[in-house]
Order: sequence, then C-alpha cells, then structure tokens
Amino acid sequence: MRKRARFPSLPAIGAVALALTLSLSACGSGSGSGEGDDGKIHVLVYGDATNKVEKKLVAAFNRTSDVEVVLDTIPGADYQAKLQTIINSKQAPDVFFNWGGGSIKPFVDADLLLPLDDFIDENPDLKRKFLPSVFDSAVVDGKAYGVPMRGTQPVLLFSNKKVLEEAGVAQPKTWDDLLDAVRELKARQVTPIALGGGDKWPTLMWFEYLYDRVAGPGLFRKALDGDKDVWSGAGSRKALGMLRELVDAGGFGTNYDSVKFTDQGSPTLLATGKAGFELMGSWEYSTQQDSHPRFAKEDLGYGAFPTVEGGKGDRRNLVGNTNNFYSVLKKTQHPEAVAKFLKLQYSDRFVEAQLAVGNLPTTTNTERFLDDAASPEFARYQYDLVKEAPAFQLSWDQAYPQTASTSLYQAVQQFLNGGLDEDGFIAAMQALPTS
Repeated sequence: MRKRARFPSLPAIGAVALALTLSLSACGSGSGSGEGDDGKIHVLVYGDATNKVEKKLVAAFNRTSDVEVVLDTIPGADYQAKLQTIINSKQAPDVFFNWGGGSIKPFVDADLLLPLDDFIDENPDLKRKFLPSVFDSAVVDGKAYGVPMRGTQPVLLFSNKKVLEEAGVAQPKTWDDLLDAVRELKARQVTPIALGGGDKWPTLMWFEYLYDRVAGPGLFRKALDGDKDVWSGAGSRKALGMLRELVDAGGFGTNYDSVKFTDQGSPTLLATGKAGFELMGSWEYSTQQDSHPRFAKEDLGYGAFPTVEGGKGDRRNLVGNTNNFYSVLKKTQHPEAVAKFLKLQYSDRFVEAQLAVGNLPTTTNTERFLDDAASPEFARYQYDLVKEAPAFQLSWDQAYPQTASTSLYQAVQQFLNGGLDEDGFIAAMQALPTS
C-alpha cells in the first residue's frame, strides 16, 4: 500500500516519537545504521497484508547471509509520520519502504540517502531487471535512490458482484452509469460507495481520476511544474462540480469521514455487502484475500474508472502508485549486505510471492509468471492496463513534496464534506508548495 499505500498526514511529533521508540524496541535492538549498530540490517516497511511476502524474503536472505536482516513494520496509518520522526535519529533503519518521487526528495535534499549508482555499476541487473518507466520514479537529480519492491498499484473501481447483481446494475463504464448505479443501490439501503474518508488519501483518488478524465493528465503535470492558474480553469471546475454531484446523490453515504481503510472499515463494508463499490489501489485484492478470502475468490469485482463524455482524458489512463521502492540510508554500516538484499527484489522467488498475494511486480520476468498468480485473471488484467496506459499519473500526495500533504488532504476532505466551496478548494491547491 495506496494507497495509497498510501499515505497518511503528519500528526504531532512528540507522541509519535515516543510510540515509535517503544514499537521498535519491541522488534529488537537498535538500528543497523549509524551509531548503536547491532550488526544487523534493519528494513522498515509499511505494515499491511503484504508483510507476509517480505517476511519470506527476509527468511530466505538470512539463511545464506552473514549479516542478518530484521524486518520492522509500522502500521499503515502511522507510517509516513513515524518515518519522518526517525529518519535522522538513532532508530533510523538501513533500508526503508517509500513511494519514490516527492516522498524521498526531502531526504535526498537533506543528504540522508545513499545513491545506488555504485550498486548498479557492480550489478547492472538492479536497474535493467525493472521496467524503465517504473525504475525512473525513484531517480532524483539524475541519481537512482530506490529499487522497486512489491508492485505497481493502479487504482481500480472494485465492486461486490453479488450486491450489484441483486440491484440489477453492472460495473459502470461511464460516469452516467455510475450515477445510475448510485441511485439503484441507495434505493436498496446499500451505501453505494465505501469511502475511507477518515484516512483522507482514499478521498484523494476520486479527485485524481476525475481531473484526469475531465481535463486530461496535462493539468496536473502543469500544476506540478508551478502553473497555479490551471486549478481555476474550466476543466478543474467541471471536475469539482461532478464530485459535488456524486456527494449530493448520496454516493458515499453520510458517515464516510468516520470510516477508514487502514482499520479494515471500508474493505469490510464492501466484503459484507453493505457497500457496492470501493475506489482503491490494487492492494485491495491482497487486503480482501487476507481478511475475506471467500469474498476475494467469489464476489470481488473490478474495473477501470468510468469515462466522462466530452472529457480530455483517455479512458485507459491510470492513476495510483507506479511502484513502491526500497531506499538506503547513507549511514548504513552494511552496504555490501544491503546490495545483496536488494537483489532479491527481481528474483523469481520475489515475483511468485508477490503475485500470490495479488501484487503485480514491475520486473522484466513478471509476465511469464502471471498464470501462477493468486488470481491469474486479475494479474493479467492489471498487467494489460499498465502496459497499455497512455498515462500513469502518480498519486498527488506522492508527486507533491511531503510538506504539501497536510494541506492537500485537508482541502480534499473539506471540499467533499462541504467545508470548502469550489473557490476555496482552488485557492488551497494554488497555495501548495511545488518544490
């Protein structure tokens, strides 16, 4: 995950620092980087259902390595904030999970990360075994700072096939189809769309896709380049109007701001038939497979985000996370062992294990293992989507600098719940820092 993943805001530091110190102490002795080295490599990852794969890879590495890897996890809802707290402390890991792009640039600017160019010179497969467009997402100022791990994570519109069938609706192909489905589901006392608004980042996905479908990916690219005027243009206002229409139609129910994805709230609504749809990163499959395996096998539906009539965005365009990455702290005491550990991320063992939980690795050897995935149909569907997408827009909260995250989340949440009107949202987006 995003999903985001993906993708919390940054709370107050004091309590977070204490909580993290306690949680890391429970995992083992100190970090392997810098002062207090315990002779081990500490790998910090986002805590979720995919950790079972990382545990298997760590166990495989430790069977042949003189330097032991210790896997430390932080629950998804707390990951970003706690990483910010420890990244320059004695508790800093040697290797850590991230989303590339804006999520690591502040650490590069602070000279905390190790450029991986020397690793790649020694072992070119650390670069050439991955799809170039994905690998480059963790290149900053011309230097590589991340090796892809887990898999690509396009955002899809998931559904409960049984609920849709009972309501007489199909997976929507157009925006009008979706609005029709909302009306039918609401009439049956079913929440049309499960939304983990309490996490904020799931709400952001609706903005990302509607802006793409209405205005095309160029609007967001211009905004990232510093063109603030695009937020006040006709395409932006149309997308906001469509979002408001969906909310007013009861698309998300009434208590979405108190529901979260990270505590299984929104996935459970979908799996138990209390909601018809959920817009979520492809990790929804592994989440449902882990918590509701029968539903994942029999009734979990999925499809692309609906098209918008007259919109500039191609129906094949995707938004989401191009991949997750492992980056390395410059002060690690075990660079050779770290380089050896990173080689696992393109191994056949890695690809097979990730596919088994519904993830889609972006290695060059992935395609030949698709038929062995947990759901071959789902794996091939994702693979074809990513391969054919004319544009794959990185999640806004990962494309923008991390200093923009809190303001960005507040703007999307407040617009959706009526706390901001269109002009207020536009002003908030224009105020976001782009560097």
